[in-house]
Amino acid sequence: MSSEASDDLGQPVEIPIDGILDLHTFDPREVKDLLYDYLQACREVRILEVRIIHGKGTGTLRETVHSILAKMEGIESFRLAGGEEGGWGATCLRLLPLP
Repeated sequence: MSSEASDDLGQPVEIPIDGILDLHTFDPREVKDLLYDYLQACREVRILEVRIIHGKGTGTLRETVHSILAKMEGIESFRLAGGEEGGWGATCLRLLPLP
């Protein structure tokens, strides 16, 4: 299963639904919809452990991701990734299963 989004040039990009979402190639304006769609697709195929790679940078994208996750339904918990998972350049989360 895969989901589709656009890259920085507006070109369609197919995203595999495998529990790892790398945001590096996406326009920050797409993050909210992309997160919602990707996490919903993960729940549909019963992938409940997800890692979102937002990079270290200035922390703005990380803060955006955390703000979105805090308001999103279907999220059991989220945390910064451990060192072996990408450290503060990634966020790990646990999704609630679909009813």
